[in-house]
Amino acid sequence: MKQRSPDFDIKTTWLAIAKMYNIRAQKEDITTNIGFALIHIDEEIGTPATKIAPLMGMEPRSLTRMLTNLEEKGLIYKKSGERDGRIVRIFLTELGKEKQKVAKEVVLNFNKAIYDKIPPQKLEGFFEVMDDINELVKETASAYLSTYDINSIND
Repeated sequence: MKQRSPDFDIKTTWLAIAKMYNIRAQKEDITTNIGFALIHIDEEIGTPATKIAPLMGMEPRSLTRMLTNLEEKGLIYKKSGERDGRIVRIFLTELGKEKQKVAKEVVLNFNKAIYDKIPPQKLEGFFEVMDDINELVKETASAYLSTYDINSIND
């Protein structure tokens, strides 16, 4: 019997989840990444642009392209800070609020299905293993990349 590979299972499971999310997102003319970005924008007070990339595990350059795309789609608008013009907050348009609501609903429903189907003790073990794997990733990455900010991995 061939031994299973945890990294392969994590990757294929995430790809399956992303595909499921993308199938639903396409009906809203967005992508999974756009949905996740919208979820991370505070509907009332907006969110500093610099806070979104770390929440999504993205590089700032990739986020800049995504924010431009979101703005072109009419989902967000940017507003400079009144006291400090260098601070840019991202706000949702009415259309962005509608898409955010759908994205939240899809994610919450899927997570509810997980909690309904999988017993709490199994989920607790899963989360413990994922925490251990994340720590191992940080340790391994630090051995590979001496100049990279290891804290940016999964923070």
